[in-house]
Amino acid sequence: MILMILYGKQVLTFIIDKHRELIKKIYLSKEIDPKFFKKLSSLDVEILRVDNKKAQAMAQGGNHQGFIFEIDDVKLCDVADLKEKRRVLVLVGLSDMGNIGAIARSAYCLGYDGIIISEINDIKLEMIIRRSSGAAIDIPLVHYKRCSDLINELKIAKFECVASSISGDDIKLFDSFGDKVALFLGSEGEGISNKILKRMDKKVKIEMAREFDSLNVSVAAGILMDRIR
Repeated sequence: MILMILYGKQVLTFIIDKHRELIKKIYLSKEIDPKFFKKLSSLDVEILRVDNKKAQAMAQGGNHQGFIFEIDDVKLCDVADLKEKRRVLVLVGLSDMGNIGAIARSAYCLGYDGIIISEINDIKLEMIIRRSSGAAIDIPLVHYKRCSDLINELKIAKFECVASSISGDDIKLFDSFGDKVALFLGSEGEGISNKILKRMDKKVKIEMAREFDSLNVSVAAGILMDRIR
């Protein structure tokens, strides 16, 4: 059986509330309040005490807050699972798993139907789940390496392809978007290549109030997702 190791109280709380069946074992490296310990005990899984050195090793130096736990392996989805959906996010070349996790959290809160991670070779799903506070378990994640092929599939499935680009028009100028929208976001350093931008149906940007042309990609994603919906 393949298990994931996660850590942090907020992630653990989310999974207890939404997916308690996934939790297989819990490790505690500090004393916790009796009310929360009672909640953990109700899971009917093994709870072990470990010293902080062991906890740090399990969390690979991450901020575990005294809570480390094992869950069943979370599987990625296939792009076919998203073709009948209405709102999906496409991340092109984003390699910072922390940013992807933050985006997944916003996408989940804003009602998006899935996220496609493209143009990178590997993803670290445990880190994405942690940084999303667990929300990435509840929003379908797809790894699709070649963005050019992905665009073909999305257009055949009748998605309007909308890209975030500094060369785009202010998103507030658009009255509406299609019934099905795939929002493309590029990496903070490189953005989206011209080759991909040429195949988009719309290009949008967030007009700045000051002479500063850069938002963190996870912040920009939240704003664009909300304005599109």
